[in-house]
Amino acid sequence: MKQADYPIGVFDSGVGGISALQAMIRILPQEHFIYYGDTANAPYGTKKTEEVIACVRRVTDRLLERNIKALVIACNTATGAAAYTLRRELTIPVIGMEPALKPASEVRKDGDILVMATPLTLHQEKFNLLMEKYGEGAVRVPCTGLMELVEQEDWKGSRAYLENLFAGYDPERVDAVVLGCTHYVFLKDMIREMLPARVAITEGSEGTARQLKRVLARGHLLKEGGEGRVELETSGSPEDLEKMRRLLNHTIPE
Repeated sequence: MKQADYPIGVFDSGVGGISALQAMIRILPQEHFIYYGDTANAPYGTKKTEEVIACVRRVTDRLLERNIKALVIACNTATGAAAYTLRRELTIPVIGMEPALKPASEVRKDGDILVMATPLTLHQEKFNLLMEKYGEGAVRVPCTGLMELVEQEDWKGSRAYLENLFAGYDPERVDAVVLGCTHYVFLKDMIREMLPARVAITEGSEGTARQLKRVLARGHLLKEGGEGRVELETSGSPEDLEKMRRLLNHTIPE
C-alpha cells in the first residue's frame, strides 16, 4: 500500500474533536480517518500540562500502530500542551488547532472579543503568543465545566450554562465570540440564538481541515480518489462510541 493510502489519525480528549473531523471529511472526502476519543481521561482542560502530554503520548502511540500518515490534534488544549513536542519527535506531519482569534480580530470594530476556552488553553504560552498578535479587545472567558456538559450530551444544562455566562457581558459591547474548544462547536447554533446577529462566531475546524489538505498535498500524501471511511475508537465505554457516532451524523443537537 502506498503511504498516501494510509489513514489519518485524529484525536481529542473526548467527543469534541468530532466537530473538526466533520470539516475534514467535507474537505477530504476520499480519505480514511481514524478518530480516537480519549474519554477515559477527559477533560484535558483542567489537567496540568505534564498530565496532558502523558495522555497525548498514549493516544499517539496507539494511532501510530495503525500506520497513520498524519496526525491531527483536534483539541486546542492538547495542541498547546504537546504539538511542539510531537513535531520534534515524529516523522509524520502533525497538525494542531488553536482558538480562531485571528479571524475574530479581523471583524472586530471597537468592541470585545470573548474567547471561550478551557482554563489550561487560556493560560498556555501558545495562547499568550496568539494574544500578543491578535488580542486587542480580547477577553479570556474560561468555561470550566462546559466541555463536560457536551460530553454528557446535556443540552439543557449547556443552554443554562451559556445563558448564565453571557449574562455577565453587555451584548452591545461584543463584536465576536471565539469557540476555543472543539466541544463548543456543537453549541454554535445555541450561542447564535443568544447573541445579536452582527456578532461573529469563529472556530478553528475549517481552517484546520484546510491546513491538513495543504500539508498532505505538499508531501504528496493526498489519497487519490476512492471512497473515504471513518473509524471511531475510544479509551472509554461502548456508550462513548455510540455518542461519537450520533454527533458525527448529527452536526448540531436539537
